[in-house]
Amino acid sequence: MTASNSITVRLHLDSRPGLLAKALQAVGDQDGDVGAIDIVRADAEHTVRDVTIETLDEAHAERVVAALSQVPGVEVASWSDRTFLLHLGGKIEINSKTPVRTRDQLSMVYTPGVARVCRAIAADPAAAWNLTIKRNTVAVVSDGSAVLGLGNIGPLAAMPVMEGKAQLFKEFAGVDAFPICLDTQDTEAVIAAVTALAPGFGGINLEDIAAPRCFEIERRLQEALDIPVFHDDQHGTAVVLAAAFLNALKLTGKRAEDLKVVVAGVGAAGTACTEILLELGVSNIIGCDRGGALSRTRRDLNSAKQAYLERTNPHDEAGDLHSVLRGADVFIGLSGPNLIGADDLKAMARDPVVFAMSNPDPEIDPQVALPLVAIMATGRSDYPNQINNVLCFPGLFRGALDCRARRVTPNMKLAAARAIAEVIPEQALLPDYIIPSVFDPAVAPAVAEAVKQAARDDGVARH
Repeated sequence: MTASNSITVRLHLDSRPGLLAKALQAVGDQDGDVGAIDIVRADAEHTVRDVTIETLDEAHAERVVAALSQVPGVEVASWSDRTFLLHLGGKIEINSKTPVRTRDQLSMVYTPGVARVCRAIAADPAAAWNLTIKRNTVAVVSDGSAVLGLGNIGPLAAMPVMEGKAQLFKEFAGVDAFPICLDTQDTEAVIAAVTALAPGFGGINLEDIAAPRCFEIERRLQEALDIPVFHDDQHGTAVVLAAAFLNALKLTGKRAEDLKVVVAGVGAAGTACTEILLELGVSNIIGCDRGGALSRTRRDLNSAKQAYLERTNPHDEAGDLHSVLRGADVFIGLSGPNLIGADDLKAMARDPVVFAMSNPDPEIDPQVALPLVAIMATGRSDYPNQINNVLCFPGLFRGALDCRARRVTPNMKLAAARAIAEVIPEQALLPDYIIPSVFDPAVAPAVAEAVKQAARDDGVARH
């Protein structure tokens, strides 16, 4: 139970001793978890209270409310889902940076004064970086085809996720981001739409676009545009995974070049994670899909998986996930729930490292895995070592915007990963603390500085 499934119930209680306790007991009998209890008003006959309750899901919430309704002397006046309340009217808004209260102010922000600024940009397009919102604005673009565990739900249903992404950009790095949900899943149409809207933005964050289309969309937009194009599902995941991986190496004393790594799930995120591990010096990586290990004996691989195989599995191991996991040092899960078990972990090498990142249910139950591994990480916030993209993308775009980068290079991604890892001093590392908290205020500035320096080193910084 978490706050994401919590409700607030407004109760009218008769003013008599012990009634609140009976109401709370009814919640407990339904396995609800009571949080805040606030008095709204009280008089001689009644007390009105708002009670916050964490539940498992919508059906559980309804059972809790029904149980409260059965308590004599208690009336459920209303109840609401706190997550839905938070989304009412959307989660972001646009604010004016300057007042417009006089004729003089109006003449400067709009006609006639604005025409002089327009002419200055027409004469020197680079001036847009100083004279418009371009210098601090990112488009969060999705077609709704692969929304965080929900699948192909379309552009309208994807909006709350894109709004949330924009909100995180602002909260963690001061970047103004705006959700752009496209009503097309045609590759050419997506590329054309993003290319057309790009002049107003300093960067493009692609989000929740299904593989393998996402690979071509990102590649061609990178070729067409002179601003950073970053598919966060791929590279944000890879950067944070790499940070955790670097700190895991420090704790286990192993070397990247000596490792056998098995990756379950070779879609967008799995491919990007593999690429960054190759850049960190890992040479023996075996990717697995539903058909087992990607090997040269397979005849069912599409072009993306064939390209993946060309860079991996140097010993051409074949078989199912359980077979190739024997002797592996690291397991990386980007696939689905409950793929492996305790016996698989026991068959891995000494001090195994497990990154089970499927959400909401990881590839192995952490309670099962923890006694059998040296280090465990998941994508969940209710377990230690959360691999969360918010550690990467706000700071990465902050740095890219500040130096007006033309693109995001592999070196910039590696710099971001190292910066995240180094937020935790080596002497402070623990098996359950290899990755900083998403709320650590040191993360985004450290990533931004590292990204800026890498962009300058790579010659892609304009400023």
